[in-house]
Order: sequence, then C-alpha cells, then structure tokens
Amino acid sequence: MIESPCVACCRLNADKVCVGCYRHITEIVDWNRRTDDENAAILQQVAIRKRQAEHTGDIEGLTSPITQAEWQAAKQQVRNR
Repeated sequence: MIESPCVACCRLNADKVCVGCYRHITEIVDWNRRTDDENAAILQQVAIRKRQAEHTGDIEGLTSPITQAEWQAAKQQVRNR
C-alpha cells in the first residue's frame, strides 16, 4: 500500500487542491480504497502540482479548510464514477 502524502495541513486553494499535499479533494477522498497504481498516478500529479506551485511562487494563496459539505460532495463524485 502506498502511504498517503498527507501532512495534516488540509487547506484547499481555489482549485480545490490541498496546499499541504497537493492532492485535489477528489484524490484525497478514498485514498485507502484506491489501488497502488491509482495512488501512484495521483502522486505523479502531486509532484507536478508541487513543482508548478514552487515555480510560480503560488504555494498557498487564498485557502480555506475542507468543509464537511466539500468532503461529502467529493466523496459522492468519486463513488459515482
């Protein structure tokens, strides 16, 4: 099992990407239920997002904590795929 990149920051930018682990909220939901291949693909996207944020200097910008409503909506979106 691939370990989650979570750093217990849990703040989303305007694109709904966590500024701590660089995963989109839909990638955070159900992490432990995904296959290693799915999580490896997510980690590739995480690396790209992190490099882009570091390059542009937009590491945080405006952020907000993940709300229960956002979490539930993302969970539903993932499970409806």
